[in-house]
Amino acid sequence: MARLERALLSVSDKRGLVDLARALRRRGVELISSGGTATLLRTHDVPVTTVSDYTGAPEILDGRVKTLHPKIFGGILARPTAEHDRQRAAHGIDAIDLVVVNLYPFEQTVARADTTLDEAIEQIDIGGPSLIRAAAKNHERVAVVVDPEDYAPLIAELEAHDGEVGPALRQRLATRAFGYTAAYDAAISNYLQQATAPQPGWPELLSLQLRRVQPLRYGENPHQAAAFYLPSSASGPRPALPYEQLQGKELSYNNLLDADAAWSLARELPGCGVCIVKHSNPCGAATAAVGATAEAFRRALETDPVSAFGGIVGCNEAVDEALAQQLNELFLEAVIAPDFSAEALALLGKKKKVRVLRVRASSPGAAVAGRWRTVLGGVLLQDDDLAVEALAAAEQRSVAAASAAQLADLQFAWIVAKHVKSNAIVLAKDGRLLGVGAGQMSRVDSVELAVRKARLPLAGCAMASDAFFPFRDGIDRAAAAGVTAVVQPGGSLRDEEVIAAANEHGLALLFTGVRHFRH
Repeated sequence: MARLERALLSVSDKRGLVDLARALRRRGVELISSGGTATLLRTHDVPVTTVSDYTGAPEILDGRVKTLHPKIFGGILARPTAEHDRQRAAHGIDAIDLVVVNLYPFEQTVARADTTLDEAIEQIDIGGPSLIRAAAKNHERVAVVVDPEDYAPLIAELEAHDGEVGPALRQRLATRAFGYTAAYDAAISNYLQQATAPQPGWPELLSLQLRRVQPLRYGENPHQAAAFYLPSSASGPRPALPYEQLQGKELSYNNLLDADAAWSLARELPGCGVCIVKHSNPCGAATAAVGATAEAFRRALETDPVSAFGGIVGCNEAVDEALAQQLNELFLEAVIAPDFSAEALALLGKKKKVRVLRVRASSPGAAVAGRWRTVLGGVLLQDDDLAVEALAAAEQRSVAAASAAQLADLQFAWIVAKHVKSNAIVLAKDGRLLGVGAGQMSRVDSVELAVRKARLPLAGCAMASDAFFPFRDGIDRAAAAGVTAVVQPGGSLRDEEVIAAANEHGLALLFTGVRHFRH
């Protein structure tokens, strides 16, 4: 065990600092501090010695050098050996047993759009990381704390062991400290590469630290272990989950994949939108008047009630009592929405295994935005596909022009198609999904599947394709099923053949010029 006699405190994040300092003083711990940290403690009548007074050396170079001194680092790095004790005594160096340091808010600074490179450079902490690494290296004797959330465990340890910190806690804190400085350096490296790159794009050397925020029941299959990680910044609070689980069983890997898919589609639907997702693909989606969540769900369920069994429901409005009553009539894995009424929660509570997820108002921002996927021992990265083209501006390539009603159907189908696995074909009418062809190896097969899956009449419906039609066969099959309007990106060598097919069948055909593959 290591008894605390002397502590160095120097923090940017001052949450809980005064309470910690008071707890240390009650144990008779001498406090050494610098700059604003010392000022704050003195304001609250906590006795403290400044670093300058302790070392006898002034802060210089506009504060760039203040803790970089042998009396500080010798006090931290000295091991509990007779030889190190002799050298400390010879140089008048007292042992420092606790280092409480967190770093300049670099990430918060560079997150501002108007931050200049010079301002960012000045937020690169030098002394702080050195103090943290020194204390973490010497955790045999020294405790190091970088996160205000660890103040309470530290105080509890001191109270339980009469002012001493045990080796288990010192080792855990040291491990966290090295991760903290690694994340800080990663943020600096990522920013400087992006700020000084000759052209926009992904940096050559990309660093990212992830923090485990939730263990999961299992992975894609029960024999696979799994966990949920979020990008973790060096400064600021720990990352929060993008949702709050209000009830239900522990989440699995698949639950989160499907919940993400459900919410991603639901939030893009116009008006009151509800979707049902199964194995990452929508098997139902519909809109209704604002507030008519139960009506939107009823319409979505009619698309494919068989596939909806065991699915996940996403709703872009608060779930009310009327919707909850309908949800309880179906076996579901989860429901995700921005909120739930008290009555809805009471009803859903009758099915205790159903996972109820409330989306947080502001989801955590990633340290590096985009979509990640591991492959062949490496990682693929790409920007998120956030585009939703307004079809009123799309290029009309057919003789027949799309009516206002057809344009609305095409817009709905186009939004849904972006969330269907490629090759994706979506049939829709009157703000409701009618049929889906997902993940097929040929586009005409996706058309055939969408037609075959449809339970409701297809006469006069719209069709969306996430990529171009390579042949006219998809158009011919769609027209035979009752499709009267089509939207696709265009760009095939046989576009003219496809356009001719649309004109032969009297279909309205729009080209967006934008593809939405989802593999």
